[in-house]
Amino acid sequence: MKNILVVSVHPDDEAIGAGGTILKHAANNDKIIWLIVTGMKSDYGYTSEEIDIRSNEIEIVKSLLGFSKIIQLNMRPAGLSDESLPHLISKISEIIRDEIIEIVYTVNRSDAHSDHKITSQAVMASTKSFRQPNVKKVLMYECISETEFNSFPTDNPFIPNYYVDISEYLREKIKICEVYKSEFHEHPFPRSPKNIEALATYRGAMAGVEYAEAFQLVKFIDK
Repeated sequence: MKNILVVSVHPDDEAIGAGGTILKHAANNDKIIWLIVTGMKSDYGYTSEEIDIRSNEIEIVKSLLGFSKIIQLNMRPAGLSDESLPHLISKISEIIRDEIIEIVYTVNRSDAHSDHKITSQAVMASTKSFRQPNVKKVLMYECISETEFNSFPTDNPFIPNYYVDISEYLREKIKICEVYKSEFHEHPFPRSPKNIEALATYRGAMAGVEYAEAFQLVKFIDK
């Protein structure tokens, strides 16, 4: 059994970028912690109805993906900046240490959304080997509507070099993504069932399987 940390900036990142891989970890009885960086609060202008809907979606996704624990930092969406880094690094480091995390999945460092960029920086700072000797593997996942819309494609581009066969789990992944009703719409909207399958087909062809999720391996320590 491995201890896994999945970092999503906004709920739905985890299902889009690594849903099939997470289901595979759950099938292997790994302990999977879900860290959600931002959240809906009335202080941020969200209605009680919006907050209740999102809370319900999170609980459903937790159950379906097999997360053993959710940690929510409830930071302001679209509000992360360099000033947020010390707090984020402290919190992520604490989770990795307390949960004895071995594998970390995180958003891509060059995604279009500034929240993703800041969170990725915090994860990189929090997984340095001298700080977290238990961490053996760090991977960035691609998130439809963020990774492909990077405004500066030559600036730390997402270069997949690690693939997970999710052929057995794609249909279940798509159903889980659709739990987020306000975030998923029909093609050609980026976050659509058709596009999730299309990306999985493309990555699968790269890996020689029917469907795959692609990651960029940042660190791998064999010990």
